[in-house]
Amino acid sequence: MQENFEFVRLVGNERRTGSKLADVSRHWQGKKERLLMISPHDDDAVLGAGLLIQLAKREKVPIHILIVTDGSMGYCSLDEKDSIAEIRRNESFECYQSLGVPKENIIWLGFPDCQLSNHRGRRAANPDDPVAISGFIGLQNAFTHHLRMIKPTQCFLPTWNDLHPDHRIVYDEFLISLFHSAGNIWPELGEHLEKVPYVNTYAVYCDFAEPPTLRMRTPISYLENKLKAIGAFRSQKQISSLIDNVRHCGPEEYIRAIDFKLYHPASYRNLFEVQTEFRMVR
Repeated sequence: MQENFEFVRLVGNERRTGSKLADVSRHWQGKKERLLMISPHDDDAVLGAGLLIQLAKREKVPIHILIVTDGSMGYCSLDEKDSIAEIRRNESFECYQSLGVPKENIIWLGFPDCQLSNHRGRRAANPDDPVAISGFIGLQNAFTHHLRMIKPTQCFLPTWNDLHPDHRIVYDEFLISLFHSAGNIWPELGEHLEKVPYVNTYAVYCDFAEPPTLRMRTPISYLENKLKAIGAFRSQKQISSLIDNVRHCGPEEYIRAIDFKLYHPASYRNLFEVQTEFRMVR
């Protein structure tokens, strides 16, 4: 049986189609292409982009998974209360390796679960701080460092329009870290990026704030692989409804590209000018 792949990207009024990501990408960089998935919790990336992860492998594009929290508040059994972080760490490696991501590309940041509000920004670390990098801690510190180390061309993270506060915090902290990573600030975190990578969002709990711009359809075997990978999170009994949603949706995923618009005063100049009326002479 022939396996069909379909990609549709909406760019303004244009509808781009193709059988590969490269066919519909806005800024595909060939052999330089490198994807980074930001996963606030270990299972977010596979739930929202498990097909995309496989599609990157299909096109031989390196992909990294950056897992932000340690999962320590995700226990569903009192017997696992003290060991859940290690259980989820092992489940994460099983999940993403089953989709073709090398173990060395699965990065576990280890920020304490449900406490991300205490780790915004960047500050000096204590000597025994487990999430310290170059003597500092904080989400912006970690994101800037790994962006400079990985040098992705495209990044994917959960949409800001999400129910979970951890997802919103990660969204805000990661976006400002994109600009840190391309600047000269904090040189101990690595050489700055030559260019800010393109950013896309995927949905996990809630719908997109605005309609997505990319649809991906794959053979049913890709959906089966995604569901099997999600199943690696055996300790996470509360995600059963999300798994049902994935199964019901079928072998397709949606992504929304984010366009950064920096402030340029001249963009607003014409709004305040006297408008000249032209009358037609008959």
